[in-house]
Amino acid sequence: MDDSFHVYDTTLRDGAQREGISYSVADKLTVARLLDELGVGFIEGGWPGALPKDTEFFRRARTELDLRHAQLVAFGATRKPGVAAHEDTQVRALLDAQTPVVTLVAKSDVRHVTRALRTTLEENLAMVRDTVAFLVGEGRRVFLDCEHFFDGYAADRDYGVRVLEAAFAGGADVGVLCDTNGGMLPMGVGRVVAEVRERTGVRLGIHCQDDTACAVANTLAAVEAGATHAQCTANGYGERTGNADLFPVVASLVTKMGLDVLPPGCLGESVRVSHALAEIANIAPNTHQAYVGSSSFAHKAGLHASAIKVSPDLYNHMDPALVGNDMRILVTEMAGRASIELKGRELGVDVAGRRGRRPCRRAGQGPGKRRLVVRGRRCLLRAAAARRARRGRRPALPAGVLPRHRGAPRRRQRGQRGHRDRARQGAAAARRR
Repeated sequence: MDDSFHVYDTTLRDGAQREGISYSVADKLTVARLLDELGVGFIEGGWPGALPKDTEFFRRARTELDLRHAQLVAFGATRKPGVAAHEDTQVRALLDAQTPVVTLVAKSDVRHVTRALRTTLEENLAMVRDTVAFLVGEGRRVFLDCEHFFDGYAADRDYGVRVLEAAFAGGADVGVLCDTNGGMLPMGVGRVVAEVRERTGVRLGIHCQDDTACAVANTLAAVEAGATHAQCTANGYGERTGNADLFPVVASLVTKMGLDVLPPGCLGESVRVSHALAEIANIAPNTHQAYVGSSSFAHKAGLHASAIKVSPDLYNHMDPALVGNDMRILVTEMAGRASIELKGRELGVDVAGRRGRRPCRRAGQGPGKRRLVVRGRRCLLRAAAARRARRGRRPALPAGVLPRHRGAPRRRQRGQRGHRDRARQGAAAARRR
């Protein structure tokens, strides 16, 4: 793959911040291998020096990982205020990880610089510039995550841009605009990315949290506005409500926006990789997850099935096989003839050719439901009533009378006079048979 677009995965760092996930070092190595099989360009492995587990991961990765597509990335912060970059222990730990790429996180919101970091605006810019320059001088490629960029841009349109300029003055390759609080909507993301790109002319990336359930849409909006680096996590794992989901983002970029962001043949591994990563995280796969969920291409309504019988693309937005998924037809009380015919075809049974034998219109189990059959409806219901009568549960019903829902009112319907007499006669006939 060329360097024109970056698919950057941060499952092992940002995704691991999801409540309930705790990766071992062995888990992290397995996750990295699976992400490489999907074809992502960069795998952020963690924060060496801050977490012993992450330090151990990078040590073992040097000998145990043989990545074909991805480059491993170490994540960390800029130098501390008042400390030289080459003397900062956290910065030295990034070098010790021996990864070709380092991603730095820096404050780009004035309020966070003065109130959380407790330093001056100028010192923060120097911290960014010095740390980037030091790492570049040591032969590392550097990306800068501008934390809280969108909130900061709303409060001060200039300071975040100055942070980007300081990073690129030090030699950074990409400036990543982060919606850290996850409160942005697609139209706002697209507008800000376009403005910043026009003002700076530098290469921009995007990192979105999912607090408004818009992380995937926000990421695509940023790409449309000019971002060429997208940070995601597998299955949307992450802090609070999660991050932009890697699988819908990549699938949309490839199938909807025409961007070849993965190596040939890798997109078809999406379902397998997604479910394998869920297994490692000990989280059940989301059956309704876009593109890769088992229900993503499942059709329940009879109206849908009748159109799918003519052509599957009438109710599928794409060929499920492109992401390694498949279409399913569900047979429930909403099913019609086409649903049952397609389900039969799926099971290798030719139902459509059985003329004169109509599938029943209701299916399921429980009170008031009738079993799914591929036989004449009335005769089967009468046979079922006779079987119940033989078991002593309920009298059989004569021809032309269907079972009454057990919750229905007991008032006598027109045309059903003598119901009890006919029921007794039917029961007697059933016993003689």
